[in-house]
Amino acid sequence: MTDRVSKGGNFMEHSDLRKEEIIKACTDLYDKYNFKDITIKLISEQTTFSRPSIYNYFETKEEIFLALFQKEYEKWQDEVDAIRNNNESLTKDEFAEKLAHTLEDKERLLKLLSMNMYDLEENSRIERLTEFKKAYGNAVHAVRLCLNKFFKDMSEEDTIEFIYSFFPFMFGIYPYASVTKKQKQAMKEAGIKYKYFTIYEIAYMGIRKLLG
Repeated sequence: MTDRVSKGGNFMEHSDLRKEEIIKACTDLYDKYNFKDITIKLISEQTTFSRPSIYNYFETKEEIFLALFQKEYEKWQDEVDAIRNNNESLTKDEFAEKLAHTLEDKERLLKLLSMNMYDLEENSRIERLTEFKKAYGNAVHAVRLCLNKFFKDMSEEDTIEFIYSFFPFMFGIYPYASVTKKQKQAMKEAGIKYKYFTIYEIAYMGIRKLLG
């Protein structure tokens, strides 16, 4: 029995390591290229095993991206939790500043949020999607716990309104903060005056507005 458990444990550890290698390869590529330009073949070239082997762990490219997405949510949640754990009280301005700073270096998460989530989720198995949704739910809960701690006079209705406004708002931060040269040229030629803000600035303005 012990040998079986040991072998099973080693198998699971090996499987997890391979998944991590695939996700790491996807992460490195996504920092350079857009989603549409990345293929499973390209991902496999960044790993130590073949393309067919990847299908033992992920059935589609979307599943790999969903796993990456999950990790990005988990990293962000840790920082949101730190706001709650490291502060006894915060004003609205202070909380807006700290929450905005958690997004300041989360360009990858914000880039993922700006994607077409419908296709990403539709092309993933339910078990993979469920794992992702748990990470998303934990992130939502982390924000809720912050609101409950720092703004005790905030009603349940106002808390829900904040969450259902803030999370969709996050979808639009990346396109407004990461503007390409081509987009800037098009805006100029279209005669549109446009002020460019950083991720932190956009996030802070939105959060502060939502807090009232």
